[in-house]
Amino acid sequence: MPMAALTPLPSIFTPTPKRCRLSVAPRLGSKSQRPSDHYVRSPPGRSSGHEKNPPLPVHPPPPVLGEGLGKASAVALLAASLFLADPAVAFKGGGPYGAEVTRGQDLSGKDFSGKTLVNQDFKTSILRQANFRGASLIGASFFDADLTGADLSDADLRGADFSLANVTKANLRNANLEGALATGNTSFKGSVIDGADFTDVPLRDDQREYLCKVADGVNPTTGNATRDTLLCS
Repeated sequence: MPMAALTPLPSIFTPTPKRCRLSVAPRLGSKSQRPSDHYVRSPPGRSSGHEKNPPLPVHPPPPVLGEGLGKASAVALLAASLFLADPAVAFKGGGPYGAEVTRGQDLSGKDFSGKTLVNQDFKTSILRQANFRGASLIGASFFDADLTGADLSDADLRGADFSLANVTKANLRNANLEGALATGNTSFKGSVIDGADFTDVPLRDDQREYLCKVADGVNPTTGNATRDTLLCS
């Protein structure tokens, strides 16, 4: 029996020929240009939200190296001019009496009796016949000061600085000088030291020898004999 000729069936999947699309960049100002492709210029410092490349922040130029040094030098010169022009600005005593100048001043006969003058600065001042009776002068500085004839009786002079000071003919009766500094050319010649306490005061040998000749009494505050505090033999 002869075989019947096979008739080809129609294909279900018919390939569609591909079309090549050429994309042409739209010209500036054309209607087909999308809003997102626009570069919107924003005011300086503000962002519109549409620009692709937002503006970079603007920073001030870095300072010149010599500029800061110049300002510092000007301030230093101004401070130096004030220091040299007005001694009152340059030298102010510390402590509660600091409202007035007490360093490098002539305070002869001044009355400081009974005052609290802790850490007060009397450096290089002239304090002849000044009255410090019963004053609290803990840590006060009398460096290179002239205390000739000053009344320091009953004063608390613990830790005070008498380096290079002239304390001749002063009244130190019952004064407490524990730990005070008395180096260099400090002189107590002619001073009254009855009852004074010189514990741990670094005196020159000649000053110690002189004070031991006139030392007498007991300090009412510490209970120490004056001769014992001077290490008199």
